[in-house]
Order: sequence, then C-alpha cells, then structure tokens
Amino acid sequence: MTDQLSPSEQMATGDTFGGRTGTFKITIYELENFQGRKLVLTEESPNVTEKALEKVGSIQVESGPWLGFERRAFAGEQYVLEKGDYPRWDAWSNSHSSDRLMSIRPLGIDSTDHKIHLFENPGFTGRKMEIVDDDVPSLWAHGFQDRVASVKALKGTWVGYEFPGYRGRQYVFEKGDYRHWNEWDASQPRIQSMRRVRDQQWHQRGSFEHS
Repeated sequence: MTDQLSPSEQMATGDTFGGRTGTFKITIYELENFQGRKLVLTEESPNVTEKALEKVGSIQVESGPWLGFERRAFAGEQYVLEKGDYPRWDAWSNSHSSDRLMSIRPLGIDSTDHKIHLFENPGFTGRKMEIVDDDVPSLWAHGFQDRVASVKALKGTWVGYEFPGYRGRQYVFEKGDYRHWNEWDASQPRIQSMRRVRDQQWHQRGSFEHS
C-alpha cells in the first residue's frame, strides 16, 4: 500500500496538470543579486523566513511557475514568478509598493490552452469580454472598460493587472469562477491588462518577457 500524496506534494512531483510531468524548484536568497544564505523549495512554504532566511532579497526560478505573497500564509499582494532570475524585489513587484515576500506556493497550470471571461458587474453580469489564447496589454484598446467585477477562468492560468501594460498590483486567476472582486483580494473592481501565465517547462515559446 502506498501513501497518498497531498495536493502540494502532487504539484511538486508533477502529478497535476492533466497528466503532465515535471517538477517545481525555486531558490530564494536572503540578499540581492543571489547572495547570502539561500533556501531551495520544491513545494509550498507559508513562511519562507521560518527557517534559514530573515528576508527575501532575490529569487531564481528553475521550474515553475510560482506565486509569491507579500504576507505569511499566502496573503497580501501577489507576485507571479515564472522561469528566470529576479535579482531584487522590484523585478517581481509590478506595483513597486512593497519589498516583502513572506510566503510562496507552486502555481497550477491545468492546460496549455487559455480562455477567460471578464464581466463588468459581480455575479457574471453586465458587459462581457472573452480572451482566448492571447495577452491583452490594454482592455481599453479592445473596447472594454477598466471595471472588472467578476471573472470566469475557463482554461489555463491568468494574471490581471491594475494598470495597462502589465503594471500595478497583480491578481492571479486559476481555473474557476470568481463572482466578486473580493475573491481575488482586490479593494476595487479595476483590471486594465491581462496575460497568460506560462512557463518554458510547458510552453515552447517560453515565459513572459517584460519589455
């Protein structure tokens, strides 16, 4: 008889994502530019400073993606961490409002395809915008307002941004229904750009590149 893996162990060993295989690995350094003490993770950590580190100064993602949080226990501002190097805090914080990263977990990718519905009002009502297999740096440019009060993430994993050009606070949408902006930890229903969360492990085109 074998032991059943927990959800976090399943993510770490690649037993999710519809049968896709792979691993999650991230190295967190206490100082900027990958210096000082380090912590290697292959599964979620509700408090990255609990053991070896006093703070997070830089990050290297070998395989992922991962989702970092401003506070312990996966709370506060969110930071998407795809494959690559993050030499200091402003490399992962698009809002540049906080230099703290206190907890982190693997970010699930259920599909290589992407589809999401954005709604003007809570409860999936009002004007609707559908995005399929594309990144949208400005909702306004596509004829949609900045008010997004509910979301249906139908395929893939997405991240919405407070401002155009993938700037401001980040809001992650894994597959599922979000009836109210409080469910993605926003203080107001404002999203002005959207993109797919991808990673070189799953996509030949690779992860997102900042301009």
